[in-house]
Amino acid sequence: MNEVIKKAQLAKQASYQLNHLTTAQKNEALQYIAEALCHQQSYLLQENEKDIASGAQLGLDQAVLDRILLTKERIQAMSEAIALLITLPDPVGEILEEITKENGLHIRKKRVPLGVIGMIYEARPNVTIDAATLAIKTSNAVVLRGSSSAKHSNIALVNIIHDALQQSAVPVNSVQLIEDTSRETAASLFTLTEYLDVLIPRGGKKLIELVVREATVPVLETGAGNCHIFLDDSADMQMATTIIINAKTQRPSVCNALESLLLSKTFLANHGKQVLTALANQGVTIIADKHVQPYFPTAQIATSKDFTTEYLDETVSVQVVENVEQAVMIINANSTHHSEAIITQNQRHADYFLQHVDSAAVYHNASTRFTDGFEFGYGAEIGISTQKLHARGPMGLPALTTTKYMITGSGQIRS
Repeated sequence: MNEVIKKAQLAKQASYQLNHLTTAQKNEALQYIAEALCHQQSYLLQENEKDIASGAQLGLDQAVLDRILLTKERIQAMSEAIALLITLPDPVGEILEEITKENGLHIRKKRVPLGVIGMIYEARPNVTIDAATLAIKTSNAVVLRGSSSAKHSNIALVNIIHDALQQSAVPVNSVQLIEDTSRETAASLFTLTEYLDVLIPRGGKKLIELVVREATVPVLETGAGNCHIFLDDSADMQMATTIIINAKTQRPSVCNALESLLLSKTFLANHGKQVLTALANQGVTIIADKHVQPYFPTAQIATSKDFTTEYLDETVSVQVVENVEQAVMIINANSTHHSEAIITQNQRHADYFLQHVDSAAVYHNASTRFTDGFEFGYGAEIGISTQKLHARGPMGLPALTTTKYMITGSGQIRS
């Protein structure tokens, strides 16, 4: 029996035990994990350093290394996210609908756990904590399969989780890590319909497309982030500059960072040079269409591929459009349907944009960087869904549940 099947079986068995736990018991386990992260910080940083050193030796680029990197601040942020998660309502057991039929049948629709969640992800070790803690809160077991680039960090994190769970009522086998990061183990997860109830990929476009294409386990698709910001005719220059610098440079390697900037012709003529100069002064490489060149001659000439690229670094593509209608058309054609924003003082244009852009999160006069479970008040998220079935946008606690109907009768039969 290979590692994947064995650990999936253990997770399945644990999922039945999780069904019996109270919210208080689950929260206690989460508290132990939050405390253990802080207590085991030195061990965790030491193991993370191995991944960073190995990645640097392999020539991984800075954006990938940043996603792997753990710092004292990032570990503290993980612990704080768990503390917030503890305070959130437990959706499991919530009665969503309740009716009594004329024949006396009492029907309740109740939230219940999905069961066993398979998680396949790249680089980010924080996903290990996010997935494990959200699963525990929602009475789900989880089978984790991270990437080789964060192997030491992921093993350390799961060791910390297991040590913490030893003190709690939550079964240690609720959280399983596939330590073998070969392609074969990933492929094995794709077809474990006997043990996995859902598979969630979290990573780059190629990984997500592979899982969607190959998996027979139901997939909750998280999307890459070719996020757009459109600067409309009436956009306030100072606001626009502040927002796009934040969206592009605060953390370029994340999926809600700005990748594609659209400028109306009017905004380009009035403010284009100042805004693009401000971006360039922050170290951003600007790749633009031919209409931008007269205003910003140092921009690199873009190809059509540039407008569909998720750079995940200090690069942004720039296009010029006639109006909000054309901006919406281009966004719907080129985006990954993650997060898009319009900066404008024109309410009609804002309303049109918010109504017609087909993405999980759409913004008016705000940075796309807010598309995040923590920022939306969900605590840690298990991913940001760009599909339309089951869940869309940051997937917090309710997204990790399904429903069942509980029917109580007194001998009724159907005639």
